[in-house]
Amino acid sequence: MSNELFERAKPILDYIQHHGFEAYFVGGSVRDYLMGRDIHDIDITTSATPNEIEDIFEKTIPIGKEHGTINVVYHHENYEVTTFRAEEDYVDHRRPSEVHFVRDLYQDVQRRDFTVNAIAMDSNYKTYDYFEGERDLKERLIRTVGEPRERFEEDALRIIRGLRFQAQLDFKIVDNTFDAMRKQIADIQYLSIERIVVELKKLIKGINVAQSFNLMKEIDAFKHIPFFNSFNMQRVHIDEPLEFEMWIAIMLAQQPITDTLKLLKISNNEKSNIHTLANLIKTLPQVQSKQDLIIVIYDNNIKNIKNVLATKETIKKNNLNTPNPLILNERSIEEVYNQLPIHHRKEMAINGGDIIQHLNTKSGPWLKDVLRQIEVAIITQQIKNTKVEILEWVDANVKV
Repeated sequence: MSNELFERAKPILDYIQHHGFEAYFVGGSVRDYLMGRDIHDIDITTSATPNEIEDIFEKTIPIGKEHGTINVVYHHENYEVTTFRAEEDYVDHRRPSEVHFVRDLYQDVQRRDFTVNAIAMDSNYKTYDYFEGERDLKERLIRTVGEPRERFEEDALRIIRGLRFQAQLDFKIVDNTFDAMRKQIADIQYLSIERIVVELKKLIKGINVAQSFNLMKEIDAFKHIPFFNSFNMQRVHIDEPLEFEMWIAIMLAQQPITDTLKLLKISNNEKSNIHTLANLIKTLPQVQSKQDLIIVIYDNNIKNIKNVLATKETIKKNNLNTPNPLILNERSIEEVYNQLPIHHRKEMAINGGDIIQHLNTKSGPWLKDVLRQIEVAIITQQIKNTKVEILEWVDANVKV
């Protein structure tokens, strides 16, 4: 297991300790290091207050100072350093009413969600594991720190996070933790959709998504989440890792409910991609000829077409038609794409102005249709992409 990121961050811990405070790595980075997984983000927890961290380091950014988090800039990299915290009662199952800074590591880790995320580690790689998180790592278990009911009452998002960790790590959720999830699932209605979507994007890509997705349905989680509660989720079947946009596209292709994507509060680019994929899922099975194939490849990004083909088993399990593999496959896509005489309308040797001038007439709705006919004639090689040949085609086929 690689410790490169920890080694790069060790001077921060050492420097804090040199000034008389405690400092540890904590959370997902420690969990993933102990599991031999790739590490992407380093979180540091310390007994030093935010003001003390700002005094210790030359360059800092107060990204969440009121909650105890300071960004320390070291060797052109940012490290989140958070003061040990204890929290008061939570409001609406999502945020503490008040945060207190404390000097004791135990008080800090006892407020965390699951045992596998509550392991701290010092700069010498010694672990501090008050809740048997290392044992749960070895036994591949998801268990809350302390009483499950209390953890989920504090922040209902932990229910979705637990299922997400199960999907990502391929762990088992222990019985009392899962029972509390089932009993308190309605509390996720108080969460923002943005927080839920962050977790769902990770869950749906998890190696054990099949089990986690089915458990989401079993405990009726989707009934309490905007957008999803408009669908019959019992009809949706996911048993392989997917990108979030493909998952939603499959749902829309299966159950075409309009004007619901806005409820997810995702970016316009994501919405556009979802609509594109949903349309392809419905369109590709209709490709039955070489001309159909040429047009669909010309009109779409071939990466999206390949993504739909790669997901055909899941699409089929959701009672949707899939493309004819003899017509639409990786090889035929590449061959047709490479043989296209143009790949965009802008590459046509003529434009609308040329046609209007040639016919000595005015523009109108007819022009868009004519340009499309020319485009299709070029890509299907009925005519060559030259101005002379296109205008000859216009003379023979266009009457205004």
